[in-house]
Amino acid sequence: MRAESIIRRFSLMVHNGSVSSEQKNNAASTAVEQRIIDQLAKELSVESKVQAWQVKAAIELLDSGSTVPFIARYRKEVTGMLSDSQLRLLEERLRYLRELEDRRVAVREAIAEAGKLTDQLDAAIAAAATKSELEDIYLPFKSKRRTKAQIAREAGLEPLADLLLSNPQIDPVEAAAQYLNAGAGFATDVDVLSGARSIVTERVSQDVVLAADLRERLWKTGKIGSSQAAGASSEGTGKYSDYLDYVADLDNLPSHRVLALLRGERDGVLNLQLAEADPRDSDAVEAARSGYENAIAASLGITAAADAPAGKWLAQTVRLAWKARLLTRFESDLRSRLFEAAEDESVKIFAANLRDVLLAAPAGNKAVLGLDPGLRTGVKVAVVDLTGKAIETATIYPHAPANKWNESVAILTKLAQKHGTSLIAVGNGTAGRETDRLAAEVIKALGTKDVSKVIVSEAGASVYSASELASQELPGMDVSLRGAVSIARRLQDPLAELVKIDPKSIGVGQYQHDVTASKLDRALDAVVEDCVNAVGVDVNTASPSLLARVAGVGPLLSRNIVDHRNANGPFATRKDLLKVPRLGAKAFEQCAGFLRITGGKEKLDASSVHPEAYKLARTLQKAAEEQGRRLEELKPADFVTEQFGEPTIRDVVAELQRPARDPRGEFVTATLKEGVESISDVKPGMIMEGTVSNVAAFGAFVDLGVHQDGLIHVSAMSNKFISDPREVVSSGQIVKVKVLDVDTARKRISLTLRLDDELAAGEQDKPAGQRDRASRNSGREQRAGQPRTAQRGRVQNGGKTQQPAANTAMAEALRRAGLGK
Repeated sequence: MRAESIIRRFSLMVHNGSVSSEQKNNAASTAVEQRIIDQLAKELSVESKVQAWQVKAAIELLDSGSTVPFIARYRKEVTGMLSDSQLRLLEERLRYLRELEDRRVAVREAIAEAGKLTDQLDAAIAAAATKSELEDIYLPFKSKRRTKAQIAREAGLEPLADLLLSNPQIDPVEAAAQYLNAGAGFATDVDVLSGARSIVTERVSQDVVLAADLRERLWKTGKIGSSQAAGASSEGTGKYSDYLDYVADLDNLPSHRVLALLRGERDGVLNLQLAEADPRDSDAVEAARSGYENAIAASLGITAAADAPAGKWLAQTVRLAWKARLLTRFESDLRSRLFEAAEDESVKIFAANLRDVLLAAPAGNKAVLGLDPGLRTGVKVAVVDLTGKAIETATIYPHAPANKWNESVAILTKLAQKHGTSLIAVGNGTAGRETDRLAAEVIKALGTKDVSKVIVSEAGASVYSASELASQELPGMDVSLRGAVSIARRLQDPLAELVKIDPKSIGVGQYQHDVTASKLDRALDAVVEDCVNAVGVDVNTASPSLLARVAGVGPLLSRNIVDHRNANGPFATRKDLLKVPRLGAKAFEQCAGFLRITGGKEKLDASSVHPEAYKLARTLQKAAEEQGRRLEELKPADFVTEQFGEPTIRDVVAELQRPARDPRGEFVTATLKEGVESISDVKPGMIMEGTVSNVAAFGAFVDLGVHQDGLIHVSAMSNKFISDPREVVSSGQIVKVKVLDVDTARKRISLTLRLDDELAAGEQDKPAGQRDRASRNSGREQRAGQPRTAQRGRVQNGGKTQQPAANTAMAEALRRAGLGK
């Protein structure tokens, strides 16, 4: 039975006195929850079939305090295998729908208190699917100052308005003479007709059905245009040059363009106009506007010809109702709709890129020499041992103005020999390529092939360096040196180091300052939590920051775990976690499967098998031994119990086969082209290797090590049609590209993944920035690009799939293009 039917049935019972107030509230609450469940099931079924019982089970688990990682991993039977991404979407939408229901209750009560709640109105409130629709219904009943229409009604002018609508053959001026009321402010026929017009236009604006129809028509057929704002300087308009005379369909405007337009308006560079048709074509606008006015006239029952005595007055009234009442309101509504859709896309792509970065392959337990490049202030140096502990630091001055190159090579060579470093991590900031060349000379001086250099993104390193956490982890160390430590640790384990930094500072999003902070924070925190729990955490070595991201732990318990570890030594078993203050049974249930103990008393403690399934794991191992079969040859159906179904059994078997496996890929690095250190060194036709630093809706940015990311436009990614760049690439990916075009003046590099692409005859003789269509497209998008959500991808290079590397060059592209922050 539908929720509305349940509500009506119980309302009748309450009216008859057959149920109590408590029963009424419980019934209404049940109906509301069922409505939410049905809505979520419908939404989740867009991509994959999801049933109401699965949604209901997930909501019950979430409401009981279970975390998304725990539900996705250890309650598959309960939810019917809902994935973490489905659960995250469910969780976010559940929040919205519950807020909608709370608002629905408030609106219903407010209207009821005013004594204006009817059965028809109640049904409309119950049927409102969005907050916008609900506010449309509530609009006429909001507490507000007296309107012109109200004043006109009080002066007795409503009969005149009805008369003119029903009988256009009446002369408006003669009719108005019968309603003069100087005491109420209607002393002339002009005043009276204006008052009647206010009544009609307000009536139109409060017609919920009409408003919904016309708003949707405007969304599907309307246009948004932009032009240069008065007083905008030529310098300020540069990055918005594509939008100085721009028109687009409202319902087909890419998210990155929406956010670019809105930012341009905020910057005082652009004027935005929402119109019924191309605002540059007055005839088209007038023709489209007539269609809306005709719809309003029909809703009012107006059938008169224009030459009827009241025809002109009615036409002017209808036009005012559309232009001053509905269009003005719709412009605000649809701008909000544009922004919300673009915001959702922005947040999703930010989250997807962040996931790629956090799950980049770790270099592992290797001693690393970290270099934080600088010119005048010198290159900051830090050596970290196999566990990530900083054991020695220094500052060298190889570059101008000091130019102590040979001395710097000698210092670094000595440090590398002394501590047995096998990797040199070089930050990708200012003087990054020069410092990379320094690292190459150090490796040459060492005379070994066992040491490698890697360019590492330093995005957010300065944020970490100045943080309270850094001062706790590296007490007594100068702030400037902490960045070098962070760079070195990022190479060892990017996930463990990057969780210490606000995700927004990692640099893989665009327009992040233009979206709602709370929405972005929730999405990014969810990604961090999912990534940490997907990999697992060694409870005896993890930092408080990393432990805090484990399901069910949080900042307080993470600190308690570390304090207990420091006071009592390493945890011997997972059960010992229950000795940690404030870590009770519920928290243990949520976190135990994600915390690892290596070399402890219980071997399964080093795996992702949850303690509740240890007995099952031993049963499977024993069965395999007794039957003389491999674990994968066992039939999961033979071991199903009331507690564990086939999904969990398959997970346990997989974990027993490869205990504590790391889901991240194999560590690989990009080999930067020797002698190419700045954009001026890059030439069309070059084949180069680089790291995907960011993925956008229109393509992917690639760090080539020249302080300016190149762009692979989506049209240059494959020989087949690609609608979403993430079908092909992902952040952190190592790719081999061909240079199509270089525009040094505007700092743009156009790339292609199709290495067999040839430059057209005479291509290099064309003016810079005009050699290739993809380059022209890429230039527009570099100024105003905004990513969309998609699934993670890989690139085939030479027939070999390359995994994302830990030296991810997190996107600086938009900052360099002048839009990012």
